Amino acid sequence: MYELKTKETDNSVIEFIENVDSPKKREDAYRLLDIFTETTGFQAKMWGPSIIGFGSYHYKYASGHEGDAPLVGFSPRKAKISLYLTTNEKVRENLLKELGKHTTGKMCVYVNKVADIDVEVLREFIVESVKFLKETYPD
Repeated sequence: MYELKTKETDNSVIEFIENVDSPKKREDAYRLLDIFTETTGFQAKMWGPSIIGFGSYHYKYASGHEGDAPLVGFSPRKAKISLYLTTNEKVRENLLKELGKHTTGKMCVYVNKVADIDVEVLREFIVESVKFLKETYPD
């Protein structure tokens, strides 16, 4: 059976951030920790070895695949900071237009540094993501 790689762990968020190589990335990680915590009201938890997640939801696909994932999160990776934000396509498009300097992947938004983005738009993105996932995957 398929084993989820990204699970909530008891690892320390602060310890993880303290081990980020780049002092600038470490500083941004603390800034994002504050933004996500204040905006969601959830305590940060480590998911897998490198994702800092907030809240959680349980998903189940038509294929039968199911699991738990953070509602929102981020990871201060070497190249860029990954932001894990999920909303409907229209909301995502509108927020991305206003966010600032970024690139996107299928589910992630990548930024070089927090100074490149509009923090208020990020907060709105976080709120919309939590709302979307709670509506899509009610308990």
